[in-house]
Amino acid sequence: MQIATMPSIDTAQQQRYAKVIAASKRIRWDIDADVIRGRRLDAARKFMPDGLSRVNQLEFLRPNEMRFLSQVQGRTYANMFGLIERYIGAKTLEISRDYWLGDQVALEALVRFTDEELKHQELFRRLEVMAAEVMPAGYEFRPQPAKVAATVLGKCTWAVLGLTLNIEIVTQAHYRSTIEPDASLSDLWKDVFLYHWKEESQHAILDELEWRREDGRLSAMQRDIAVGELIELVGAIDALLQAQATSDASYFIRTAGRTFTGTEQSAIHDLLLRAYRWQYILTGAQEPRFVEALKSLVSPAQMERVVSALAPIAAHAAV
Repeated sequence: MQIATMPSIDTAQQQRYAKVIAASKRIRWDIDADVIRGRRLDAARKFMPDGLSRVNQLEFLRPNEMRFLSQVQGRTYANMFGLIERYIGAKTLEISRDYWLGDQVALEALVRFTDEELKHQELFRRLEVMAAEVMPAGYEFRPQPAKVAATVLGKCTWAVLGLTLNIEIVTQAHYRSTIEPDASLSDLWKDVFLYHWKEESQHAILDELEWRREDGRLSAMQRDIAVGELIELVGAIDALLQAQATSDASYFIRTAGRTFTGTEQSAIHDLLLRAYRWQYILTGAQEPRFVEALKSLVSPAQMERVVSALAPIAAHAAV
């Protein structure tokens, strides 16, 4: 078997990988001992904060209905990250191959990354089971994780790493700006994303390091193709969000306990799609850290292609 090796990384880069390893060791947590701790989800409290769920924009909803709709979104939020991390773990394993006979510090950092992503998948699977225990029957998460992962991994490494950095930045932005400050959320749901955020903050560092290294291997023509594939991946994510928004709206309307008018039903569906586009695409795409990284790798014309592709989504998701 032929094993690829990467050129040696410089001392400054190696130090960044080493710092990620040190942080991984310091913040390492256990699902049962540190996160769940024998608790259940509290159905009397919200799961998603208003700043992400936007449920307070539907003025015809009663307080208990706003809480329930936040729980529907929170359940999907956990499932979406479980799905996303299926492909991230596989891609990280693939990238680690380049270091098997090369820099062992970088290899350890990527192996730890993969191990943590597998742990996160287990955590989100368990959160889905706990959500099912306290919410009405009939919820359905439409995307199939293995199928979605195969689709994403069919794109070039540059595009996959760009999407991954966007997503890892999303987890940090969401936790710091809206989840952590909201004292009204279910304690367990909130703790899940506290511990998730702790490890994802290190993963984003590795994503950017590997994205830049991959970019250095591309020709101008290959990079132009890669930009197109990144845009295609964003479109694929948006298609998933549209399907899940329809499913979640139907579930909420069936199980909320009262009848909604046709206009109200349309508003519920539109609210969910706008919220999901904001949560999973735009918060990352608009974060300065991601924008600066992308701009540093692409030409102005390529950046304009990305902005133009996002424009319809941004226009619809605008508050």
